[in-house]
Amino acid sequence: MNKAVITSLLVGASLFAGNYSKVIEHPDASKMIQNDLLAPAKAYTMPKGCITTDADAIARGEYIFHNLNGKKAKKTPPKGLSKKNADGSPKQYGNCVACHNIEGAKGAGNIGPDLTKYKEYIMDTGARDAQFVYQKIADARIDNPNTHMTINLTTKLFTEQEICDITSYIVAEKK
Repeated sequence: MNKAVITSLLVGASLFAGNYSKVIEHPDASKMIQNDLLAPAKAYTMPKGCITTDADAIARGEYIFHNLNGKKAKKTPPKGLSKKNADGSPKQYGNCVACHNIEGAKGAGNIGPDLTKYKEYIMDTGARDAQFVYQKIADARIDNPNTHMTINLTTKLFTEQEICDITSYIVAEKK
């Protein structure tokens, strides 16, 4: 091999061996992890007037309970709900039926408690009232730190009103 080729190869190799540390991003993993951590479990008090027999509120709760998100949500949302967030992104709904069964559910899950005839259950036992249901939906970690249920109010996945609507639906008499 001649000297010109060797010199050319050495110069080329030195270019690749240069210090590129200033152009390579080095994210701070500890900050990324902190951003991903959930806030501590929080106890919530159900707002006054939260539980209602209002047909529109129960319809919103039912819609949220049975749908996953705005893009794939079935049917037109009831009055007071949209398939999109204020920023135009698809609204994430509960998809509660992935884990729970309830009257009228299609493809209901059996991982979480069966909520069929929940109104009769709370009337008979009084053990789990509407405040209990509200708290479970808002932040289920308060009495079960190892829950797999979504943390809805603490993470702002749902608003207080949406949780009231879902709770109203769960505790409502079903036809």
